[in-house]
Order: sequence, then C-alpha cells, then structure tokens
Amino acid sequence: MRWVPIVFGVGSIVVGAIFTFQGYGTLKGSFMTGSRIWLWVGIAFIVAGVVVLVVTFVADRSS
Repeated sequence: MRWVPIVFGVGSIVVGAIFTFQGYGTLKGSFMTGSRIWLWVGIAFIVAGVVVLVVTFVADRSS
C-alpha cells in the first residue's frame, strides 16, 4: 500500500503548482487568478506533498 501516499504526495504537488500559478496570475481563466490567498494555499499544498513523499520514502527505507 505504499503507492497511496505516493499518489497523494504527487497529486498534492500538482494541485499546489496549479493553485500557485493561478494565485500568482500566471495561469489565467479562473476566479482564483491573481488572488494571493491561492498563492499561499498552493505553496502549502506543495510543502505538504513533499513532506508526505519524504516521510514515505524514509519510512520505507527504515523497514
């Protein structure tokens, strides 16, 4: 079942990148475009995804 956190981590990074680009105004066409709150939400998603991946791979290495 190691694939579940990997999918969740990668998915969070992808969604976070989309939110970040929309919040910054680079990716247009949404109510989120240019709203700084979505920039920070996107960064939080990216950080959470990276943390999930790191924990998954470190825990897998120790077992």
